[in-house]
Amino acid sequence: MRIFIQSWALLVDAYRELNSKKLFWITMVLSCLVVAVFGMFGIDSKGLTFLWFKWPLPVFNSTVFAPGLFYRFAFAQFGVPLWLSWVATILAMISTASIIPDFVASGSIDLLLSKPIGRLRLFMSKYLTGLLFVALQVAVFTGASFLVIGIRGSSWEWRMWLAVPIVVLFFSYLFAVCALVGMLTRSTIAALLATLLMWVTCFILNTSDVVFLRLRVAADISVKDAERVIQTREAAARKMIAEFTEKNLDFPKPKGEESPLDAVSPPLVSARKQLIDAKENQATWKKWSGIAFGVKTVFPKTNETIALLDRKLVSVEELQKLGILREDTATDDEPAEEPDDSKRRRRDRRGDSRADKALNVEMRSRSMGWIIGTSVAFEVFIVGVACIVFVRRDF
Repeated sequence: MRIFIQSWALLVDAYRELNSKKLFWITMVLSCLVVAVFGMFGIDSKGLTFLWFKWPLPVFNSTVFAPGLFYRFAFAQFGVPLWLSWVATILAMISTASIIPDFVASGSIDLLLSKPIGRLRLFMSKYLTGLLFVALQVAVFTGASFLVIGIRGSSWEWRMWLAVPIVVLFFSYLFAVCALVGMLTRSTIAALLATLLMWVTCFILNTSDVVFLRLRVAADISVKDAERVIQTREAAARKMIAEFTEKNLDFPKPKGEESPLDAVSPPLVSARKQLIDAKENQATWKKWSGIAFGVKTVFPKTNETIALLDRKLVSVEELQKLGILREDTATDDEPAEEPDDSKRRRRDRRGDSRADKALNVEMRSRSMGWIIGTSVAFEVFIVGVACIVFVRRDF
């Protein structure tokens, strides 16, 4: 009971500390303003609306998809990734970066250590204070957005509340680094710079992983397309040989290591070469994609943690309906002849569409256990080191 009372007192003190910070209330007000602007947008049967302004959009109106889907998509694609994961996170980091350095500064730490509270609990209470800042901010933003979507979009999406644990978890990866560096250096500036460096590192690793994965799935598609072209041309060559044989006509004989099918259909030779090149590219990008994935596994998955909310709110089919992903229009009966420029451009666009969809499916198929588990393992290690330093340091 005594431990519970002490812990509650620490949390109340942490709330008072947050309440005294002007940036806490500034961020809260800004979040409400962002939601207010969000609620001013809408769609009707003709297109997009903002207050009394209207923009007719034949492919973007309530007859194409429901208003609830529009608001869910805007919340998952813009509200959380742009506002909560960037602007609000930066403001929260600036506001909370001083918590640990001020905590271990000479004078204030002496008074706290004189109380009958374990050092580990003291440190964790200060660490949780930073997370409490973000939890309150996200809860207010999510609650306001929940009301907007329910009233404006006639869709009460309870899944939106997943934004609270997801964004807090995302912030905790960065705040762990901030806490450790603040503990070691007792400098708010150093803690902020180290956290920013870690954030940039995670962004670079995620971008590299996505780029290499995109190239790998595109190479996979190229291999499948080349194999399909070869099958089509081989079938056409066999048909030609059968027709020549049936009519007792001479047909081109193979030269050297050529197969009879290659002799009858010269484009088949170039198709086989294209397949060899495609497989070489596939092996190259598979290797680099594996390296990027392996390196990324060690670090927290900031982008993919936030993307978990997108998975829950908007499905692949709904993304296709919104036009974010285009349908795969590949067919198995492609003509054997080389396409002209217009056909080649259409083929390239279709290939990009297929690669984008395959990339999206691949990213969404990554397990929540890998995304959260490896990220939390990184955070536990960093916070564990900070706790050890705090417990053993002679202040």
